[in-house]
Amino acid sequence: MKKLIAAVLACMMTASMVACSNGSTGGQSSAAAPSSEAALDAAGSAASTPAAGGKKVGISMPTKSLERWNRDGSYLEDQFEGKGCSVELTYSDNKIDQQVKDIENLIADKVDLLVVAAIDGDSLSNVLNTAKSANIPVISYDRLIMNTDAISYYVSFDNFKVGQLQGQFVVDQLGLKPDDKSKSYNIEFTAGDPADNNATFFFNGAMDVLKPYIDAGILKVPSGQKTFQQVATQSWDTKNAMNRMQNILGSYYSNGKTTLDVALCSNDSTALGVTQAIGSDYMGSNTPIITGQDGDEANLANIIDGKQSMTVYKAVANEAVATLDIGMAMLDGQKPDESLIKSAGWKFDCSYDTKSYDNKKGIVPSYLLVPTVVTKDNIQKELVDTGYYTMDGKYPKAKK
Repeated sequence: MKKLIAAVLACMMTASMVACSNGSTGGQSSAAAPSSEAALDAAGSAASTPAAGGKKVGISMPTKSLERWNRDGSYLEDQFEGKGCSVELTYSDNKIDQQVKDIENLIADKVDLLVVAAIDGDSLSNVLNTAKSANIPVISYDRLIMNTDAISYYVSFDNFKVGQLQGQFVVDQLGLKPDDKSKSYNIEFTAGDPADNNATFFFNGAMDVLKPYIDAGILKVPSGQKTFQQVATQSWDTKNAMNRMQNILGSYYSNGKTTLDVALCSNDSTALGVTQAIGSDYMGSNTPIITGQDGDEANLANIIDGKQSMTVYKAVANEAVATLDIGMAMLDGQKPDESLIKSAGWKFDCSYDTKSYDNKKGIVPSYLLVPTVVTKDNIQKELVDTGYYTMDGKYPKAKK
């Protein structure tokens, strides 16, 4: 099936394909494989960042089981090593205790900077306080780390906006109007991991757009599951999302007459499970709108195949570049602020926020990148032409 999908994509995408030299997926064809070097070049190199080479950087990623974290780890490692830093990159297998131990080891190895994407935003306060005592600055990467004043900066995307983009996509696709109640549609929600601070931002952003239509009865939720707690998915796990959607379909859509028009999923790993459930258990004749986020290879294949409608792509190559520039400035003894955005010469949009992200110990200065909606119609322009993805089946795996 993957080879067939790759062939379809090859016919649809005629632009020149960018080669990637960082490894492969074991010879499998893929829908669109991330291109590490081309993506980082497209994002913009940190040419104006002071040279702080020779420093040691510790990077703690949550897991290798989700495709995007392999990309993040690989991009970050490449960026810091490219500036002459030595890098220790760890993956914690989605185990909180393991991530604590990993960070303890990085502290013991006397890293000069920590970049941490937390499994559980509330679980790292003690170990990061140890880092603060050792004068090791910490960048909270992608997920905001809570309950500690050890965080120097937060680098992520506008996560509320991610949800808004998903919600607006639904509104646009269905042609919804607040005052038009002539027709109603059925929607079900699948949100993310309760331990991930970002998950509530994604969900709340989508509800910010969709709630008026739900309140007006234009969008109906047959399952009645409308709160984050009801629709959350432990560990963003594909199987968990699939099982829950199968239960919903069996309980509320089994007669074949109740139509599921929208399955709003907060990310691609949950969307993959929901898509599988719909493929096997949905009795309706229509193809529901399915949203996602991250641009995972399997989901891009589903978008081309018409099974998933969209994904919100967060260019993690850009996120790595921003993290590098912030980190290198800190290693050089500076205190980055809004001026870094201009001086670094980034080729992507980013805002500096000193009001929105309170981790319960104070406002964390935040660099927020802008996400992009990707559909079948613009996948070539947004992902391939930009150099973020290739079509040659290669994938930049993390080195450790």
